[in-house]
Amino acid sequence: MSNENQTPTTTPNTATQSDKVSPFLSSPLPEGTPQGQQTSLQTPNDNKYTLPKGANKNEHVGETTHFGFETVRTEEKEQKVAHVFHSVAKKYDLMNDLMSFGIHRLWKRFAIQMSGVRRGQHVLDIAGGTGDLAKVFSREVGSQGHVVLSDINESMLNVGRDRLIDAGCTNVDFVLANAESLEPFEDNSFDLVTISFGLRNVTNKEAALESMLRVLKPGGRLLILEFSKPIFEPFSKLYDAYSFTALPLMGKIIANDSESYKYLAESIRMHPDQKTLKGMMENAGFQNCDYHNLTAGIVAVHRGFKL
Repeated sequence: MSNENQTPTTTPNTATQSDKVSPFLSSPLPEGTPQGQQTSLQTPNDNKYTLPKGANKNEHVGETTHFGFETVRTEEKEQKVAHVFHSVAKKYDLMNDLMSFGIHRLWKRFAIQMSGVRRGQHVLDIAGGTGDLAKVFSREVGSQGHVVLSDINESMLNVGRDRLIDAGCTNVDFVLANAESLEPFEDNSFDLVTISFGLRNVTNKEAALESMLRVLKPGGRLLILEFSKPIFEPFSKLYDAYSFTALPLMGKIIANDSESYKYLAESIRMHPDQKTLKGMMENAGFQNCDYHNLTAGIVAVHRGFKL
């Protein structure tokens, strides 16, 4: 694993779990609030997903956008992405281990070390899915801190909710929200905002970055862990061959869904490269932005601050 600009150091974890039981651990997911949280993402009659408010914003995007290599109408992409993650939710963690040979755990550990999370802080984990990062943040912020695990997809959020309940994370709430608006959350609410392997699936990335800046407190930081562009051309070709052959095959065998993993490979290629994403963060208003390449640029951690 390689990186630029910084070598992380490991800090012993001494924080304890909160004794305060969140009502979200024993209650249904938020629904019917003025902020637009919703509890059901699928309408049985038309096989469509009712998404949290903020979807279908086409500012910066245009009438069409990409869904992998396919060109689709902008308002259709959220539905297509919702279907992908509804399909893969139950096998998501297993497939991550198989596809990355377990290396995704090292990528996430590095991102957590870069987060600078401290006891008593408030953390928002966007597109947090099955809760890998939120589980660690829950421990690190301690009983005086608070973590919100947020996702646009109910199937993914339910998996994360079950995992964190089993782990005894009593200082975590679970909220359905769209990254493009983050409507349930007030301005200047969080010390740290993270999004791990989720930004590439967002239709309007510019709007999402602006919303992340809005909900951060002054002095807070954004951390983006995402697939990126390999920095060595020969390695890039091998990576392409693996992505477009092995990933759909594993998806078919393990998850009975090759198309979702074909989309995964395509969505990575359509995501902005390291320098482009850094520029997008700066345009959204983040300061002191940088990025760190991992595994020769297959993945990059981007960081920016609200000053």
